[in-house]
Amino acid sequence: MDNDVYGHVNNALYYAFFDTVINRYLVDAGGLDIARGPVIGLCVESHCRYARPVSFPDEVEGRMRVEHLGRSSVRYGIGIFVAGQEAPVAEGWFVHVFVDRQTRKATPIPPSIRAALERLMD
Repeated sequence: MDNDVYGHVNNALYYAFFDTVINRYLVDAGGLDIARGPVIGLCVESHCRYARPVSFPDEVEGRMRVEHLGRSSVRYGIGIFVAGQEAPVAEGWFVHVFVDRQTRKATPIPPSIRAALERLMD
């Protein structure tokens, strides 16, 4: 499943890369409990621009920054790179709205997550 019928990573998988980069950071740096926490982030918008194809066994890495930080939402800028290379193979954005896990209503970004996100602001 790493390479599609055209011999490269399918474009849809880049959105999974974005999601992984973001959530790994939120868990590690912000203490997000994705399984049981009272607040979760839901993706409400995303976009990806592709610069060149990647194929297995290339190793990829993601880099992110915070482009906008609101009361309950955040817009991330994401770049996907072949490990060790400077130019991204894809870049885009991803918007999370933080919501109450039960009601799915927007809620303020928890302080520990907000502090982690502030460290990534442009």
